[in-house]
Amino acid sequence: MSFEIALSGINAINDQLDTISNNIANSGTYGFKSSRANFASAYAGTQPTGVQIGSLTQSIAVGGSIISTGRSLDAAIQGRGFFVTRDAGSGATQYSRVGIFNVDKDGYLTDSYGKRAQGYAAIAGSSALGAYGDLSVPTGQVAAKASDTLQYVGNLSADWTPPSSAVFSSTDPLSFNSSAVSTVYDSLGAQHTVTQYFVKTGAGIDVHYAFDGTALGTTTALTFDTAGQLTAPAAPVALNLGTPAGAAALTVNLSYAGSTQFAGQATTTVNSTNGYASGTLTGVSLAADGTLLAQYSNGQKQSAGTLALATFPNEDALTAVSDTAWVSSAASGNALLFTPGSGMAGKLATGALEQSNVDVTSQLVGLMTAQRNYQANSKVISTENAMVQALMQAV
Repeated sequence: MSFEIALSGINAINDQLDTISNNIANSGTYGFKSSRANFASAYAGTQPTGVQIGSLTQSIAVGGSIISTGRSLDAAIQGRGFFVTRDAGSGATQYSRVGIFNVDKDGYLTDSYGKRAQGYAAIAGSSALGAYGDLSVPTGQVAAKASDTLQYVGNLSADWTPPSSAVFSSTDPLSFNSSAVSTVYDSLGAQHTVTQYFVKTGAGIDVHYAFDGTALGTTTALTFDTAGQLTAPAAPVALNLGTPAGAAALTVNLSYAGSTQFAGQATTTVNSTNGYASGTLTGVSLAADGTLLAQYSNGQKQSAGTLALATFPNEDALTAVSDTAWVSSAASGNALLFTPGSGMAGKLATGALEQSNVDVTSQLVGLMTAQRNYQANSKVISTENAMVQALMQAV
């Protein structure tokens, strides 16, 4: 019986060595979680039969250190959770801590093994989460947006005097005190200019307008109180700019809120519009909240969706598979899906990756302990063999 008991010890130590060697081999693997072989005594009824590896404990809850990569589609999870990926061919779902993502030729966000990342689609004009599934980035051009608001804030100097030319003309610099040019966009994304001409009057400031150099014939009277604060107009001015060739009619609401009339130099602090031209996709990045941001040549950024993170009632019961990933099991429970930083899911560190949580020093100590135990069990077998030989010689 002692032969079998010692042999069970050697077999169990071999299994322990498999676990230790796997940990050491993956000490440089991103997102890897070390395991520990747990010894358990074995009995046949009340008769001891040796030892066995009763279970493997995974250290999933122990995070690895975070290393910065600077890459826009790398992400590390700080806390609980797994990235969710799906194999487009088999439909199998896996869970991983490795946040190395790319956008494939079809526009899908994939991990480094080509599996599609799962998340929530973006809903245009809303912060609500869309349908859950494969995350993808629109590969075509983003449509242009026609300008409909224009904000101008400046100080229109109280030191101005009425111009020497009494009749305003955009071609006569002596008929206005100052001017400002703003850029607006039509429905096709074509760029146009709106020029404002400021004329000092006895009551305040009159503003005349030109669109692409053509006078509009519209005038707005700006009035200020004795403290230099704007009193009129109180609401934005609806400025009809006409209909650019091939585009829809263009009207912008021009706001002067915040403008002042103080003595000293005339200044412009805000001169902005909300429109933009069409643009092509130039890059994709991940935000800390899991938002997949598409960047376009016109300077715009749009959400293409939000990554999902999965947690489990019993994470240590997940089954490890190739590609540094896990699959769910009956013991782990079903995946609970969250967005990064919500619920039980951790936040994302973008431009970074999680390193292996293997402590090589402790693994080497375990390796030496296993070697000593192996030698002890081998000694039991050799001693038992010598005793049997002595017995046979005596007989």
